[in-house]
Amino acid sequence: MRRIFERIIEGVLACSGFVTSVTIVLIVLFLFSEAMGLFSSKVVEDGYVLALHKDNEVDEMSPEQIKNVFDSEIANWKELGGQDMPIVLFRLEDAERYFTEEQLGEGYEKAGECITGLVERTPGIVAFVPRQFITRPDAVHLVKDNTISLKDVFAGAEWFPTATPAPLFGFLPLITGTLWVSLFAILIALPFGLAVAIYMSEVANRRVRDVLKPVIELLSGIPSVVYGFFGLIVIVPLLQQVFDLPVGESGLAGSIVLAIMALPTIITVTEDAMRNCPRAMREASLALGASQWQTIYKVVIPYSISGITSGVVLGIGRAVGETMAVLMVTGNAAVIPTSILEPLRTIPATIAAELGEAPAGGAHYASLFLLGVVLFFISLIINFTVEAVSRRSR
Repeated sequence: MRRIFERIIEGVLACSGFVTSVTIVLIVLFLFSEAMGLFSSKVVEDGYVLALHKDNEVDEMSPEQIKNVFDSEIANWKELGGQDMPIVLFRLEDAERYFTEEQLGEGYEKAGECITGLVERTPGIVAFVPRQFITRPDAVHLVKDNTISLKDVFAGAEWFPTATPAPLFGFLPLITGTLWVSLFAILIALPFGLAVAIYMSEVANRRVRDVLKPVIELLSGIPSVVYGFFGLIVIVPLLQQVFDLPVGESGLAGSIVLAIMALPTIITVTEDAMRNCPRAMREASLALGASQWQTIYKVVIPYSISGITSGVVLGIGRAVGETMAVLMVTGNAAVIPTSILEPLRTIPATIAAELGEAPAGGAHYASLFLLGVVLFFISLIINFTVEAVSRRSR
């Protein structure tokens, strides 16, 4: 009977592990399937075209070039490899400037002929209009509408998913913002975390350790939004005053908040690793004449370096994946940061802020899932690093 009961327990545990593994795989596959839809989306907004004069030599334009043209930052076709003539912009809402209501028709039923004719007789025009308003495609020159490429996404320097006529899905500002904040968070948290771990493991008496350890572990249970409020009310105004910044929301504010959030993980893992150092090694070092501090940095820390590294990497994982606290204090500016004192935006904050507004199945929606894939790979690299460090320790 006992053997049967043990077999049942083994079966339940095996089934639970199998279901968990399958669930994780399905989640990853869903993430990838939704994300890959971005690369089948067109550069120009769905249902619209960019119509040029028949003699215009420009065949293709990148999303950045289209944005610069319609922002009037590019004003001559020569800058795009075409003829030396000024660019004339035309959007559908400009139709009433060129035509009367009678010419367009009460329901815009004659707008197609009017717009097509305007493109035919205006050499430098670029018209961003619905496809059905180009009634004679052979009489005009349509810019080739390519699909969004890997280069547009992973080498793009601008994140502007709601831009018209061509949304911009450049990941560089978000990836660099995430890594920038995480790097400075660890640079701030590591010395403090290591110092506290050394104190608790090697210096503090048992009574002090019994008080500090629960308090530090309690920090990891505080909701991230509370850390965000603390950063917004205390850290942001302080940085604005100290560094004389126009706004205090910056990468440094996010790094400090993340450093505070990563401290419990770093302290707990590092302190446990140092306490696992055999007592015999400490006593041998002291017996040979070494001081307590010489024993700490020449015996205890080298012996515990794998555990210390694991704590640091786990702290990085906490910093990389954090959402709410970073969303509240970094300023959410989707630009490539050149200084830690500038506002920036991270991948988790972007997903949290924009997923509710993105139309399901659209390019913006798919790009946010692709950001999730990028974050997944970053986390995967961190986990592999922890595993490699742990294996070396064993």
